[in-house]
Amino acid sequence: MGPIPGPSVQKKKSKNGSKSRTPLRSSRARRLAEKQQIEALEQAALQFTAPDDLKAFSDLPVSNQTKKGLKKASFVEMTDVQARSLPVSLKGKDILGAARTGSGKTLCFLIPVLEILYRRSWGPQDGLGALIISPTRELAVQIFDVLRSIGGYHSFSAGIVIGGKSLKDERDRLSRMNILVATPGRLLQHMDQTVGFDCDSLQLLVLDEADRILDMGFSRTLSALLGHLPKSRQTLLFSATQTQSVSDLARLSLQDPVFISTDAAASTAEGSTHLELPASLEQHYAVCTLESKIDILWSFIKSHLQNKTLIFLSSAKQVRFIFEAFRRLHPGTPLLHLHGQQKQHARLDVVTRFGPMQHAVLLATDLAARGLDFPSIDWVVQADAPEDAATYVHRVGRTARYAKGGHALLLLLPSEEEGMLEALKARGIEIPSIKIRASKTLSITDQLQRLAFQDPDLKYLAQRALVSYVRSVHLHHDKSIFKIDGLPVEAFAASLGLAGVPKIRFLTRAQAKERKNAQHALAAPQQEDERSLHSSGSDDGVEDSDKHGSDVEDMDTSQDELPPAKEQGKTRVRTKYDRMFERKNRGVLSEHYNRLVDHASEASGSDEDFITLKRADHDLPSTLVTLAIEENTSNRRRRAMVSKKGQLKFGGMSTHLVFDDDGVAHRALEMKAMEEIFGAGDAKRVALEAGRSFGEKERVKMSEVDRKDKAEAKEKRKEKKRKRKEAARAEHSDDDDIDGPTLAETDTKGDRYVSPEFDLRSASEQDDAPPQKRQRPPRKTGEDLRERRPTALADDEALVLALLRG
Repeated sequence: MGPIPGPSVQKKKSKNGSKSRTPLRSSRARRLAEKQQIEALEQAALQFTAPDDLKAFSDLPVSNQTKKGLKKASFVEMTDVQARSLPVSLKGKDILGAARTGSGKTLCFLIPVLEILYRRSWGPQDGLGALIISPTRELAVQIFDVLRSIGGYHSFSAGIVIGGKSLKDERDRLSRMNILVATPGRLLQHMDQTVGFDCDSLQLLVLDEADRILDMGFSRTLSALLGHLPKSRQTLLFSATQTQSVSDLARLSLQDPVFISTDAAASTAEGSTHLELPASLEQHYAVCTLESKIDILWSFIKSHLQNKTLIFLSSAKQVRFIFEAFRRLHPGTPLLHLHGQQKQHARLDVVTRFGPMQHAVLLATDLAARGLDFPSIDWVVQADAPEDAATYVHRVGRTARYAKGGHALLLLLPSEEEGMLEALKARGIEIPSIKIRASKTLSITDQLQRLAFQDPDLKYLAQRALVSYVRSVHLHHDKSIFKIDGLPVEAFAASLGLAGVPKIRFLTRAQAKERKNAQHALAAPQQEDERSLHSSGSDDGVEDSDKHGSDVEDMDTSQDELPPAKEQGKTRVRTKYDRMFERKNRGVLSEHYNRLVDHASEASGSDEDFITLKRADHDLPSTLVTLAIEENTSNRRRRAMVSKKGQLKFGGMSTHLVFDDDGVAHRALEMKAMEEIFGAGDAKRVALEAGRSFGEKERVKMSEVDRKDKAEAKEKRKEKKRKRKEAARAEHSDDDDIDGPTLAETDTKGDRYVSPEFDLRSASEQDDAPPQKRQRPPRKTGEDLRERRPTALADDEALVLALLRG
């Protein structure tokens, strides 16, 4: 007889009996296989020796998840710096990486981050495992995008924290991150303010553009960050201009770091200061005057409409003015601008839009000089000289990336040429010179003047741009390159469309304090017979300084002007634009406008008056002074001074005097001299030695107690964290162990009757029981309803009993 169609009972039994055990076996076997695979991968990475012809990512001892991610992101072959650094960093060693811009340094630290955490079986409960610090927000976003593209097959949780975003949203997600990309300022803010943000188990620390993070701008922030991080970690540092400072490396707690570089930069490890540039980069410099610089920029844009250009300027205000002015002149190509004073969403929007464009011009500050990968940039124009040779390398590194071609142009003033060329030559960079033909240069000075006359806002932007440029030159530390005394500021103001030079205030606090002290010294009261002579002498000195002072001397005078404006009369003609500023921008631009506009009559009106009334140079009687004070005192102040509280407030605290035997008054708590206490012997020396020894003993005791307290507090934090994790695991296991629905008991009699859980009364009991009087149900309150909700089944049973009793 053949098999009966339908499910077999025997097969069903075996299915029910073996199915519950098969997943356990398969999951356990899968875990064991994964563990063995990780151990084999660990051994392969530690024993891996890179061959000379290592090129493909598939030849590296990395996991299959990483290989899939690299293949999906179209990363097939390694660059030179990647082939040198990855075999070393995968072994867990510290790295100092220096390579030219555009050589693929991002993958040099992202692949070790993924592999080290994978080989250590890092999970959500383990907390933060890798921290990547970037100097700018745009570079952090770019690193995070690359991490997402190659790490999609891993199960790590990654996040990014940068300024300009909601701190609360970042705080809620921060505790669940395994890999974190951050900027220094926002990361330090989270470490100080976010509760539960723990870095004790950190495995890797990555500093991208390490020399920028280690400079003076981030020095204090970095020191505070390192205080939160454990020292037993792997540290990776990468930059195009790597630091070799022993103090900087000691701050990072590097353990036997390996220096990785390309062939041309290998000499950096031996103490040379040479920098490497892409071989496909064509670079030139041109000398021009300050007043012709904006005309040259406009002419360059008009003659390169089919190119993608990046123009660097020294300040955000210059970027803003040139963008607004050129936008109104319609150059014929898309214009974008990027600087640090923009909102975060606007900055990200500019970076996103400029990337895929084929023909466009981006005006930017040094915010875009480091790390940003803009595809297919044809020209990098440095309208203002870079701060140093390292900044020059990072600027021109935005073009000629990944073996592609590119051009770079540096505009220098005649006063900057010699110093800048020497600074670049000292770092191994030599630039050929080219000349700009005046016949090909288009002048837009008249158009800018017309725009400034028609639009006061643009005129205000031009004034701010001029002030910011002069301030940037003044603040540069290398005075052999940046010489402020030779700047043609008046001609530069005219080239921006301005009719005059605005006020320029950038005196340092020390200079202002010194000048203030000098004024107080000159105004100090002298002897009665020398006052008139001193007065006339000081007036002559002021006149001489006004006649013979140079531009730089005028910069340090109380007028704070560079250079001094034209002498104007006492009365100034108010134009309709002055009245418009008073109406239109009241409370917004009026304060800044009044600071920038130079009214010579306001500064020198008191000195040029024909007759000046002054009080006679003699002392007033004390009675007149007292009457004048009382006359100017308000009634409220008079009443306050009468009360005891007011006397304490306005009159100062009272003093307790004690008279000695000779009748000399002393303060009650006046300290005696040590000679009076110890005498002329060695008692003073003995007391001081005893005090020092006692202080040293107490200091040692306090340091020991402080060390114990810190250790105890650390143990408490670890124990609290351990208990929290155990509670989370227990809760997770309880959710998995919840029993499912159970079947009812089988019916043995076959009558399909199931006895209820309650007992029914017999007929005799029902006859003997007195009839129940129907009672009015009590009024239901909110508390009764809350008590009845969980006992809904009991109420239903009582209702059934009442119905059965009839």
